[in-house]
Amino acid sequence: MSIFSKLFTLFRGASYDAGAAVVDANALRILDQEIRDADNALGKARDDLAALVAKRRILEKDVQGLKDMSSRYEGSARAALAKGDEKLALEVATRISELETDIGTKTPQLADMKTAEERLHQIIAATQTKVENLRREIDTVKVNDSVQRAQAAVASRGGSATAALGSAADSLKRIKERQAIQEEKFRAAGELEDRRTGADLDAKLAAAGILPGHSSATDILARLKAPQGEPMPQLEAPHLQIEAQPVPTERGEKA
Repeated sequence: MSIFSKLFTLFRGASYDAGAAVVDANALRILDQEIRDADNALGKARDDLAALVAKRRILEKDVQGLKDMSSRYEGSARAALAKGDEKLALEVATRISELETDIGTKTPQLADMKTAEERLHQIIAATQTKVENLRREIDTVKVNDSVQRAQAAVASRGGSATAALGSAADSLKRIKERQAIQEEKFRAAGELEDRRTGADLDAKLAAAGILPGHSSATDILARLKAPQGEPMPQLEAPHLQIEAQPVPTERGEKA
């Protein structure tokens, strides 16, 4: 029996944990429904208050009508007494007594209804304030829950995002290296082509101002300073002399 009792206790504990987990997972939904239930209860309370106010106003009119009727009968009784008709005055007095009894019965009821009406007004106002405060708190909780879920999502993706950024940086570095190597290849190819065609030597001669047909900035400035009509000395490019090399003769051939 002890084992079965413990198993039953375990089952109840597991059921409680499962129920608590479901409640926690749907806490905001439960809160929303509780707010709706509170609003419905407030609506029912307002309807009850409206009905109580209507009954109280009807009772007030009845009491006021009885008082007005009693006042009229009092006038009639005095008139009957003035005429000396005591029998009629007595009948009127009896009616006044019934009216006053009815007024005496309904007046406490009217006071109780007014007290209940005031109490309901206070209860409804206090409940409405609590519901509004709770609704604002629920809105705040919803916002916090959304923010925390977003933070959790960002945190869970943080590792993969960091790895992706690192991979992208490595790829960018490799691309830049390949571009730099390709640019150096183009530059080296251009230099080799200039050497083959002599363009590099011409560029050096042009920079030195001794390339035939080329005037440096200094030469142009000197020409501008010279008087007009006076010939300017022209810089000639150095003549390259090529010495003839003796051609070797084959053996057996006469010199």
